[in-house]
Amino acid sequence: MTAVWLVRHGEASASWGEHSNPGLSEKGLLEAEAAATQLLSVVPQDVALVSSPKARAQETGAPLAARLNRGVVINDAFQEIQAPVPLEERQIWLQGFMRQTWDEQGESLWRWREGITSALQELVEPTVIFTHFLVINTVVAHCRQASKTVQCWPDNGSIHAFELRDGAIELVGLGRQMTSVVN
Repeated sequence: MTAVWLVRHGEASASWGEHSNPGLSEKGLLEAEAAATQLLSVVPQDVALVSSPKARAQETGAPLAARLNRGVVINDAFQEIQAPVPLEERQIWLQGFMRQTWDEQGESLWRWREGITSALQELVEPTVIFTHFLVINTVVAHCRQASKTVQCWPDNGSIHAFELRDGAIELVGLGRQMTSVVN
């Protein structure tokens, strides 16, 4: 069994439709510190740290990395979904996607989903992954064998536990659910 924690990034300094790669807001930086404190009480000392390449995910991982005195490996598999529309149309596209099912998605989004699950299944040591709302939802949908694209509403800085057993990804527990907006 391999333990994995998926951490949703802290609050971004700009919304999904305003900036393609924002860092964290001041509130987001506080959420990253709080996540690091919470994780220190549950992860082993030798836990691996992985992040999406997006700034907000990397900045969320920085406090834990500093406390453990270790680096964070960037893995593109855990990057947020790529909207097939221009920046100014992304929020409208996202709202539609979030009302859909996986059965309605095209090949590129299935490849994105399969990239996430394959990367998870390749992990061999306890790992914390700093990632995004829809990545977490994609993994939960996979675990539940569910079709809806949105399975939960992970809050900024929330921590979600999974286990890898014999090639299967199992949901152990969802973290704090959203009271903020998706950004």
